Amino acid sequence: MVKKNNNSGHKKRYNPALHKKSIIENAQNNLDEDMEIKEGRVIEALPAALFRVKFDDGSGEAICFLKGKIKVFKIKILVGDKVLVELDPYGGKGRIVRRF
Repeated sequence: MVKKNNNSGHKKRYNPALHKKSIIENAQNNLDEDMEIKEGRVIEALPAALFRVKFDDGSGEAICFLKGKIKVFKIKILVGDKVLVELDPYGGKGRIVRRF
């Protein structure tokens, strides 16, 4: 017995803008109410796995460290990479949670 496939044979097309939007929404749902998420670019790599990140919205710079999963899976962050950063409300260091 052969099952018929009801699909018309075409797949959903990948839309990078929608994918990026869903990543940001997902990150916002998984964090505390006080945390803020921003996108930025790494402008300098500092010792001890710290990075200086300049934000895309022009709100300045922050020194950021890596999230634990990024360290565990040894994802490389280089100068010029676009990243997603969680900022605490007290103005401390940011946490890089995603590399685009």
